[in-house]
Amino acid sequence: MATLPKVVGRVRDLRAQVASFRAEGARVALVPTMGALHAGHVALAEKARELAQRTVVSIFVNPTQFAPHEDFSQYPRTLEADLYKLADVGVDLVYAPTPTEMYPAGFVTRIAVGGPSEGLETDFRPHFFGGVATVVGKLFIQCAPDYAMFGEKDYQQLKVVTRLSRDLDLGVEVVGLPTIREEDGLALSSRNAYLDEEQRTIAPVIYTALTRAADAIRTGTAPQAAVSVARGMIEALGLKVDYVAARNADTLAPLKEGPEAGREPIRLLAAAWLGETRLIDNIPV
Repeated sequence: MATLPKVVGRVRDLRAQVASFRAEGARVALVPTMGALHAGHVALAEKARELAQRTVVSIFVNPTQFAPHEDFSQYPRTLEADLYKLADVGVDLVYAPTPTEMYPAGFVTRIAVGGPSEGLETDFRPHFFGGVATVVGKLFIQCAPDYAMFGEKDYQQLKVVTRLSRDLDLGVEVVGLPTIREEDGLALSSRNAYLDEEQRTIAPVIYTALTRAADAIRTGTAPQAAVSVARGMIEALGLKVDYVAARNADTLAPLKEGPEAGREPIRLLAAAWLGETRLIDNIPV
């Protein structure tokens, strides 16, 4: 049986462990997570092991990225099972702080982000990226890794934290990995556990609709027309759509019109509610 990774919950202990890794001459990779780990997280940890000699996984359900009506209290917390999954990968250290360790009494500082954070998720969860940027900024400062691993499933988040590290000179290379999917195309997510049996059979429609839209764009259909068809396909199965959008794949800005139309990389992104569960997905064109 693989040895479980060491777990620390204090910033000072995290820094002491990372300092010992540095004393060995090791590069360090960080995999920030909220726990409830699945194969997508495992793939991030495996990539971290390829890039660096020492791997740290943080497990922290971050309260500042949840609105009062969202699922913070219900979000799955499975630390023991997570540790066994990480042991199989060979992760060296797990950082599992408490909310009061990350946000001690009197904490008032927030990181405000623009650029790739504007629109899409922000239109429906205006609090979200401020919470993400603040906690990721703290994790980068606390751990000071060489690399940080994020999945493309949360594509807008990936772009936000990449810009965050660059703009604030945090010295962390943000590495994005392709979305890991079930055989029917459903993107792996900790929130998939909320789906009942019937909903689980419906959920892949988002990926199917995006895939058809991407195919249509490649064969000459205007992006907005393809997106409109995809939205209708998703709504036809009873999902409540927050957005289906075609954006610049690098900046997430709206696509250009006029003579420059069709000359930029495109990413299709969607978010929709299936019952009480919010699902997101995205694919390149």
